[in-house]
Amino acid sequence: MPARILVVDDDERVRRLLCALLEGGADSVTTAADGSSALDAVDRIRPDLVLLDVHMPRLGGIEICRTLKSQPETRLLPVVLITGAHDGDAKRRGIEAGADDFITKPFNRHELRARIRSLIDNKRYTDELDTTESVLISLALTIEARDWMTDGHCQRLASYAQSLGVRIGLDEEQLITLRRGAYLHDIGKIGIPDAILLKPDPLTREEHAQMQTHTLIGDRLCAGLRSLGRVRGIVRGHHERLDGSGYPDGLRGDAIPILTQIIGIVDVFDALVTERPYKKAFSVERAHEELLREVDRGWRLRDLVVAFANLDIEGNGHEQAGA
Repeated sequence: MPARILVVDDDERVRRLLCALLEGGADSVTTAADGSSALDAVDRIRPDLVLLDVHMPRLGGIEICRTLKSQPETRLLPVVLITGAHDGDAKRRGIEAGADDFITKPFNRHELRARIRSLIDNKRYTDELDTTESVLISLALTIEARDWMTDGHCQRLASYAQSLGVRIGLDEEQLITLRRGAYLHDIGKIGIPDAILLKPDPLTREEHAQMQTHTLIGDRLCAGLRSLGRVRGIVRGHHERLDGSGYPDGLRGDAIPILTQIIGIVDVFDALVTERPYKKAFSVERAHEELLREVDRGWRLRDLVVAFANLDIEGNGHEQAGA
């Protein structure tokens, strides 16, 4: 399929030349003459790749690249910087800004097309992974919808987990993993029969053992996606306990990743403050007390539970104002 390429250069002759070189490959080429127009065009046409001249008045290519790479919605967009043959400093600054490749003047037509095609192919592969991940998240929400008593569970966990992650100083990648993990942690329940998943009475020993397999099923579902590599630990291990009494692997202490521990804590909290067929909803205060009892039993990390309690959660997926 034709790719959407955005060419940004303040020199009209260069823009025309690049259009002539690229359009011969049946790609769709849009041009912009300055940085502001370039950013507007990215929002408007959602290109598959951006070619940026390094040296432009006001907003140069490196600054535009840094802006694109700092935003979640465009950070995976391939950016190729156009530099002079001996402009080593620009290349260094471009690498620091996150540029994916460099094209030097004068242009070699075959090299230009080959490099651009390689980057576009990689982007489409990434887009396919993102699409598959979106399908899995939609599937997880569909599973949640099977039981009206758990409606909104994933969204609340995402909110609780991210609030706690911010409080303890996790970085952006870790916060993204927490959010994905919150939505996907129970995806393995797709393999659990409704007769067990929706049973209003306590489960038998055999039924409880079958319910526990949802962690292994979920892990297998996520195994084929490299983009979910960090999330798999959450999906498989959110029922583990620090003393080794959890499942499926009986992990102990630091063998349970911190992100997995966070999802485990907020998962228990949401179960406690939500009404279920077999129990009434706990107050937030009582839920915090129960989590502290789990700390005393050796199941949870005290620092995480205390930090979570200090968030002043209302029990509906949000922090109170001013917390």
